Amino acid sequence: MFDLRATHVLALAALVLGAPAASAQAEDLIRVGKAGREAFSFVPVDIGDQMGFFKKRNLKVEISSFAGDARLQQAMAADALDISLGSGPGMAFTVKGAPVKAVAAFAGPPLLFALVVPKQSPLKSEADLNGKTIGVSGVGSVTQWLVNQIAVKQGWGLGAIKVVGIGENAARVAAVKSNSIDGGVVDIASALLYAQSGEGRILNRFATVASDFHVHVMFATDKAMAQKPEAIRAFIDGWFETIRFMRANKARSVEIAAEVMGTDKDLAAAIYDELMPMFADDGRFNPKALDVLARSFVELKTLPIEPDMGKLYTEALLPK
Repeated sequence: MFDLRATHVLALAALVLGAPAASAQAEDLIRVGKAGREAFSFVPVDIGDQMGFFKKRNLKVEISSFAGDARLQQAMAADALDISLGSGPGMAFTVKGAPVKAVAAFAGPPLLFALVVPKQSPLKSEADLNGKTIGVSGVGSVTQWLVNQIAVKQGWGLGAIKVVGIGENAARVAAVKSNSIDGGVVDIASALLYAQSGEGRILNRFATVASDFHVHVMFATDKAMAQKPEAIRAFIDGWFETIRFMRANKARSVEIAAEVMGTDKDLAAAIYDELMPMFADDGRFNPKALDVLARSFVELKTLPIEPDMGKLYTEALLPK
């Protein structure tokens, strides 16, 4: 006789045995781009990945590095990335048609930049920079804008400090060493190394020059926000868990940062001390900082007029 109960038991056993494979949820792939491999500003994504903060949110993170905001935005436009870690000034790309929005403001004052001069330079403070020539990464860059703000702050007006675009940090330091320029704006790692060598010193930091600022923001493509908003939200949540971890666990954070940046732990620790205060805890956009960014677009001739900043970002995907 056909045993209906036995059939049910066998069917249930087959279902239970097959359950792990059937119910296993595939991880969401998030392709993340960094505007520079060696910058401490973007190291949190590597730390979060290694510490499993994204994996526990069912995310698989694929990390790529690019040489600056322009390359990063090109990759997003080509649908090669879902999220990018770039600069606040990079929000101007959205005005120019880039299919992206800023989804989190993750770093405030531009603590990662310093103005260096030769150790024996007669320049002692920013008040001595009128008429001097300062090397920056490029014309229209955030480094140029920061130099311009010193001139404005001192009451000299835009253009009072001459700027020359030189390129990479190493090239700017070399130009300072050769005395072909009076000083150079470089990242904090290059500035600390130059000062530690005994050849140079840090003349100026920019925290007070641009206290209301979003030096770094996180972008997401329109496509990613439409197709996998929960994955984007989970990534942002994992990022801010990483920031909390970094604040509480300096030694482990420095260990991973040194490996990612290709530097020694002492320098990584010094950079950690300098830059951790710039990281935001919640990703909210500061209206005053947005106003400053809008003005910077015009001052740098990136855009002809100040844009409606409300159209360039969203807070809808931030952790609740």
